[in-house]
Amino acid sequence: MTPLHEPLVDTEELRPTHLEVDLGQLATNYRALVARLGEVAVMPILKANAYGHGLVAVARLMERLGAPCLGLAFLEEGIRLRRKGVRTPILILGGILGDQIPRFLEHDLILTASSVDKLMAIDAAARAMGVRASVHLKIDTGMERIGVHWYTAPELLEASTRCTHVDVLGIFSHLATADEADPTYTRLQLERFEEVLHFYEARSLPTPVRHLANSGGILKHPGTWFDMVRPGILLFGVAPSQECPVEGWGVAPALTWKSRVVYFKVVLPNNPVSYGATWAPSEWTRMVTVPVGYGDGYPRALSGRAEVLIRGRRYPVRGRVCMDQVLVDVGRESAYNGDEVVLLGGQGTESIRVEELARLVGTIPYEILTSINTRVPRVYVGEDG
Repeated sequence: MTPLHEPLVDTEELRPTHLEVDLGQLATNYRALVARLGEVAVMPILKANAYGHGLVAVARLMERLGAPCLGLAFLEEGIRLRRKGVRTPILILGGILGDQIPRFLEHDLILTASSVDKLMAIDAAARAMGVRASVHLKIDTGMERIGVHWYTAPELLEASTRCTHVDVLGIFSHLATADEADPTYTRLQLERFEEVLHFYEARSLPTPVRHLANSGGILKHPGTWFDMVRPGILLFGVAPSQECPVEGWGVAPALTWKSRVVYFKVVLPNNPVSYGATWAPSEWTRMVTVPVGYGDGYPRALSGRAEVLIRGRRYPVRGRVCMDQVLVDVGRESAYNGDEVVLLGGQGTESIRVEELARLVGTIPYEILTSINTRVPRVYVGEDG
């Protein structure tokens, strides 16, 4: 086991609850996608703390693996990576405010130009600073978030040809339903995007790098791959939905959420446990306390629903999940202080996948992973590329 790339404390001082991230598995996942996609470039999406895996360590790994570009959501994520020495091109996918533009330029970050006004503001700021700005043009083909509508996109593309201090490196849109069973809306978005791209062919202009496919698009819609794809949750070995299985793609989860037993007691019949007194055993049972809770991102909605792994066996969480602790019922079995507890991941021949936890909570795997609090230390293991 190797220590954190950015140690917050010595490894010996880590709280019992931590995330173990297998960098070797992440490297395998990235290489598998690169091999499968051939000449299509792969831009890892590392927003939301690299889907809970740790932004800086994962970005450094992707840089060592030769990723052509990294995708993030916000300016501050990009600045953090630059300050940590990551030099790979970084595209910030989200919307921007005008007063943020100089910060993008100072840190050599690629901006998303989502309107004519924003593009002109970027050009003006770059001119004033005596530098060139790199941008990707954002086209809204059906999400209604940011970006110009596909039917008004020619105005943005025309404006981009008049800029004096802007380099248009890419053009992209985002798929709303690529991970769902019905392909109809994805096909419509693809048609709209292709209609926009005709602008370049009609004027004999070089086409910027085109990218449309998210994880769902990569898995289900090869026609959306274009020049570059944007794997997010797929990079981390997790299926974006039940309709998008990852089997056969050579990827696997790289994260294990671990803790340890810190207390053991016998609970007598009819004695309720945890807040609200919502559950009590009908006969005496052995209970253990695990130092993890919703304050760490372990959802309160898992109360009385989830299971954990101890010594390779599943045991149920009883009563309500507390902010910092959960209670686990081991029945007539034995567990001891210090025993490893796996909340997410594998132990022995058993495993608890993030898709299982998401189903129990009634949410999506993305939310489970990105909700794991930063107070949970990340420990990196395995070959790191």
